[in-house]
Amino acid sequence: MVKKYVIIAITCILCSLAGTAVRAQGTLQTIKGIVTDKQSQSAIPGVTVVISGDNSKGAVTDAAGRFRITGIAPGRYDVSFKSIGYKAFTAPNIEVTSGKEAVLDIGLEAGASELNEVLVRGGAKKHETINQLTAVSGRSFTMEEVNRYSGGRSDPSRLVANFAGVSAPDDSRNDIVVRGNSPSGVLWRIEGLNIPNPNHFSTLGTTGGAASALNTNILKNSDFLTSAFPAEYGNANAGVFDLGFRTGNTDKREHTIQLGALTGLEGMTEGPINKEKGSSYVVAYRYSFSALAQSLGVTVGTAATPFYQDLSFKINSGESKLGRFTLFGLGGASSIDILHDEVEPDDIWGNPKRDAFFKSRIGLAGLKHFIRVNNSSYFNTVIGVTYADTKQAVDSINTEKNARVVEANMTQSRYSINTSFNTTISPRLFLKIGVMEELINVDLFYRDRVSPPHEWIQIWDFNGRTSLIQGYVHAKYNVTDRLTANVGMHSQYLALNSSSSLEPRAAFKYQLTDKSTLTLGFGMHSQMQPTDAYFYQSGNEDGTFDRSNEKLGFTRSQHYVLGYEILPFSNWRVKAEIYYQWLYNVPVSDTASSYSMLNAGTRNYYYNEEGHLKNEGTGFNYGAELTIEKFFSQGYYGLLTGSLYQSKYKGSDGIERNTGFNGRYVYNLLAGKEWKTGKDNKNKLSVDMKLTQSGGRYYTPVDYAASVAQNREILAGDEGAFSMRNSDFFRLDLKFGLTINSRKRNLSHGIFLDVQNVTDNKNVLVEERFNPATNKVNTAYQIGVFPNFVYRVQF
Repeated sequence: MVKKYVIIAITCILCSLAGTAVRAQGTLQTIKGIVTDKQSQSAIPGVTVVISGDNSKGAVTDAAGRFRITGIAPGRYDVSFKSIGYKAFTAPNIEVTSGKEAVLDIGLEAGASELNEVLVRGGAKKHETINQLTAVSGRSFTMEEVNRYSGGRSDPSRLVANFAGVSAPDDSRNDIVVRGNSPSGVLWRIEGLNIPNPNHFSTLGTTGGAASALNTNILKNSDFLTSAFPAEYGNANAGVFDLGFRTGNTDKREHTIQLGALTGLEGMTEGPINKEKGSSYVVAYRYSFSALAQSLGVTVGTAATPFYQDLSFKINSGESKLGRFTLFGLGGASSIDILHDEVEPDDIWGNPKRDAFFKSRIGLAGLKHFIRVNNSSYFNTVIGVTYADTKQAVDSINTEKNARVVEANMTQSRYSINTSFNTTISPRLFLKIGVMEELINVDLFYRDRVSPPHEWIQIWDFNGRTSLIQGYVHAKYNVTDRLTANVGMHSQYLALNSSSSLEPRAAFKYQLTDKSTLTLGFGMHSQMQPTDAYFYQSGNEDGTFDRSNEKLGFTRSQHYVLGYEILPFSNWRVKAEIYYQWLYNVPVSDTASSYSMLNAGTRNYYYNEEGHLKNEGTGFNYGAELTIEKFFSQGYYGLLTGSLYQSKYKGSDGIERNTGFNGRYVYNLLAGKEWKTGKDNKNKLSVDMKLTQSGGRYYTPVDYAASVAQNREILAGDEGAFSMRNSDFFRLDLKFGLTINSRKRNLSHGIFLDVQNVTDNKNVLVEERFNPATNKVNTAYQIGVFPNFVYRVQF
């Protein structure tokens, strides 16, 4: 009933505001920014900047590479950049509102030829990666896309789930599966600082959570990579998120306030610190209103109400003789109490005979320094610290007095330095050399007495440190104007047990015609195990414990990928890739078993509670992907992605099985349309649609007899490991939006209604779940139809 009245109220608000929009006129605004050489990072003067649809609006960059175009009416624009000696580039879909200036940070790539004029073949590709050293399996994404696509919840993880090769059919968490790999194989990086997990309700050794702690209002355009990464990325086997915080406005103060049923109340402010020096700040804060979302019918697998808040900031010093300094950071806290008397029959995480309490905190702070050696060389250095802790407790209420049966307190902090030397040796050759070191401190305490005879079993009890050292060299060589080679070497060393690796990487891009490109990539990659695995305490027959996993080496993989891309029409792109990934040195049991670390992050292996592991397991993933994309132009866009894949593994028993992440297929269809409205067409109405279908993943069924005997869920043994498959996942989302630009002030309003799972499809979260309250096995389902309302004002 509450949901019904909320939908009616929101619809009335939209209709009312739509009437206002017809009369609104909107004020004029500014597009500005800086243009630099993508390799040397030096400013480029004399670049011609032109706005699409209005050739009279343009500018030329000054000696500092800066440009400013005023008198721009609210709307969407493509902004093109051209300069002698550089390949032309177009920044697409730059949204201008009356409440906020559009600020661009553009990097142009020099041509391979040393001639004065550069032949640009195939036009400006709008979705090449920001990192110029990426040649295969990479895609850039904008924060405008994160906020525009339906069903995205302002979460970068849920955005990339729309890309080919990525799957995330779980409404309660934002873990992403890249080409059949475990989510724990994904590397997250912010401003060059590696971070363990930027999500609320995160746990040690995972890379996802119930909600992202990354505020999209402060993020800038970023890269996502799925295979054969450049040499600078290490300690990852599945994918890379390379994110950055945007720089605050250096000329004027601007503010954003946003309210969302899922994301909560957000506030952001930015502006100059010293206009002459070009220094600025940007700060964003968010506090969840999860209780509102719960009242509308959305849950995270439980009726309990989760709470979270986070703060992000970036302070830019501007240019000085000592270089450019940037201070950035993020902090977040989350908690949830699942009480026995509030547990519903379909509750996934709750137990009617137990109270559960969960808290987590994350934080990072970094100082970035950029200094130029000469016109063609520079150093980039980041020093920082990351922090994460998780506290979990479970009380049994089977007795007259509650008894604690689970105690966990896990803390991890990392102190990091990442420095690189970048130099353009010639117009054809660019070289990047870098080294990273992470000092890892862990304090782990975890014990339980859930199983008979209900005596405490110590799983973790460790306080210590180790370090991971990485080094790399990467060269980009433009063999001809058509052929580019990226070759490099990455190495890493784990001090805990002296594990080491040497990983060659190579990728080639060849422009077959003016509109088509062929790519080929290879890479060896290694990753340390989740921290909890190293320090798991195995019980001995004499009652003592030892850390039997401490000597585990890296899980290793080899990536092979072949791609073809064609631009058949203006603003259209078709891309296909085939790939094969071989994984080896995977931790498995030292006795015959189905266990494999490749399933880390599934329902079966969420925490690592396996000892006596050895690096003798294997696995493989292979598949084919297709992307057909219509870039946003003429008021509409479209994106169709499809993936067919297989993901298999072998445990120590030598039997080949499906991994817990083998969904076999996934496809996404997204489309959207905008209409200009109001006087002078300065406001807009929008409709966006997203349709997703993916194959069900494999799981291990419940051992009913054992579950009844122990009054808790027990899964089948090796004979049933990943032998069953969930039902397929299907979801349709629709999003309606209205943007109103003030007629008198620099003020804009955005109203959005994102109706998720419109068809109210009953997607399975857990096909078989033992319910101790009923002693029955039932199915747990994901979120049904849910209207996510967002209001945003910029001024």
